[in-house]
Amino acid sequence: MRLILPIFGILFLFAGCAAFPDVHEQPQYHNPFPQLSKIAIVPFSNQSDVPTLNSEDVTIGYYGELQKIPGFEVVPVGVVRRVMEANGKYPTTIDEIRALGKQLGADVVVVGSVTDFKPYYPKRTTLAVDWYSVNPGFHPIPPGYGLPWGTSQEEYIPESHIREAEFALAKAQLETQTPITKDGISAVPIDQVQSELLLAKPAEVGTGIDEEKTKSEEILPPNPALLAEEIETGLPENWPDPRGFVPPPPSKNRPIMQQHDRPIISQIRSYNENNSDFTEAAQQYVYHLDDSRIGGWQGFLDRSDDFIRFCCYQHITEMLSMRGGAGKSRVALRWVESR
Repeated sequence: MRLILPIFGILFLFAGCAAFPDVHEQPQYHNPFPQLSKIAIVPFSNQSDVPTLNSEDVTIGYYGELQKIPGFEVVPVGVVRRVMEANGKYPTTIDEIRALGKQLGADVVVVGSVTDFKPYYPKRTTLAVDWYSVNPGFHPIPPGYGLPWGTSQEEYIPESHIREAEFALAKAQLETQTPITKDGISAVPIDQVQSELLLAKPAEVGTGIDEEKTKSEEILPPNPALLAEEIETGLPENWPDPRGFVPPPPSKNRPIMQQHDRPIISQIRSYNENNSDFTEAAQQYVYHLDDSRIGGWQGFLDRSDDFIRFCCYQHITEMLSMRGGAGKSRVALRWVESR
């Protein structure tokens, strides 16, 4: 027994690094929207200043990466194109988009475009994508929806997700505070606001001074700041509540439909080949892709169609993870043959 242990130690020493596999974590994503499972993608449009960009590569890339996400069923691009050709037009209005979705039996119609593209190193592209619900009663899904707010897992929410969720909430809340007139948006002068506060409740403002004394002495006007605190303002009818990030419990009765014609999800992202976060994500993506072509992740990004495909992957996974679609990473062990 004493001889066996040293022998195993010597063999282990000669084995070297070959005894230890590469350990990588592979991100896992899923569809967090059960009512939005069947997706139809309208062919992407090219709005960049590069006329040679093949927008078909972008459409196929987005289709392929979205179809790989569990929980999504994506209508083949060829089927969408044939239905559009039969209709004789590209859908531009919300009614046309929803009509196309109904023809295809889809829950969501994706309309996207490439707004910026640079085909040589360092490659660069910007994707602008809108998801339109065929059901007009579905309302926007904001960044941060479905994340583990108020739980023990909240501390693991990425800072980027928190920042974008807070920004989206603040933007929605401020929309309820913008003065609007029939002619458009107009600001109300601060002097007018203060004068309205002073005249709002003059009889209810307590001064603490005897009435007889007020006839002989001058009384200073009340402080507008203090008066504003006494006036109960409440919250606007459509004020976005931060608790809206957490899905509500089931309701006994079906809700009354309030039609909404804006996209339920809108996302614009720019990707640059010389960004360290982007290249690090590309290395991880290619590692788990098992691409046998020579060149590694650098060669992968050098090929325009693969670069576009990876940008579509980034765009989709960022959108899903921002709305509760990221699961636990899968640990992958791999022994490199060259060792």
